[in-house]
Amino acid sequence: MVGFLIFLHTIICLLLIVVILMQASQGGGLSGTFGGQAASSVLGGQSAGNVLSRITTWLAALFISLAIVISFLSGPSEVNTGSLVKNAAAERPIIQDQVILPNTKDQEVKLDLDKK
Repeated sequence: MVGFLIFLHTIICLLLIVVILMQASQGGGLSGTFGGQAASSVLGGQSAGNVLSRITTWLAALFISLAIVISFLSGPSEVNTGSLVKNAAAERPIIQDQVILPNTKDQEVKLDLDKK
């Protein structure tokens, strides 16, 4: 589910980039580049900017809403609230204070590890 929403979010992002680049700015934008007079005749001279701005608004609203939905769905779950470091620390073996090492003459040598 989340993978599909991320794919859809990517498609909307690309469409939003294309629509924003097609809008006419002060220099004319890419809307005049593609087709020249054909773009004006299909979308109309004055309404081309209105249609592109409406499409941009809808795509931007979809982009933001999908981002919020994806963040809620892929956020941390309440099932695993423990830390991995704390779980590993709880499962570590307990080391004794003294270590007994065998000697070659069958004598026990005690090492004190608490050197302060």
